[in-house]
Amino acid sequence: MAKQPSYITAELEWAELKLKEWREYVDTNPIATLKDRIEWKPTSKGGAIPMVIASKEAQIKSIRDTMKEYLSLLDVVDKLREKEADKKEARGGKVIKGKMQQLD
Repeated sequence: MAKQPSYITAELEWAELKLKEWREYVDTNPIATLKDRIEWKPTSKGGAIPMVIASKEAQIKSIRDTMKEYLSLLDVVDKLREKEADKKEARGGKVIKGKMQQLD
């Protein structure tokens, strides 16, 4: 019976990168400083009219949703870290070197 490869480490690294991205997004967009995003849309007669691309309310909802996703992904990352810690304890906490590391 062949041992199935463990992808926990790769998933953990990916999830941690996403957590970092989402946190940076929330930190760089404080709710108190948000304003409606407006762009000018050209008209058929050569003029331009203002169009709301993202209202302040929509931006706040996006940030709230991102924060909810951040917290749920944080729970997943914590569980993956626990699995990694359990795996290291099962091996005796030793570092695997060389070709044996490929089998892990």
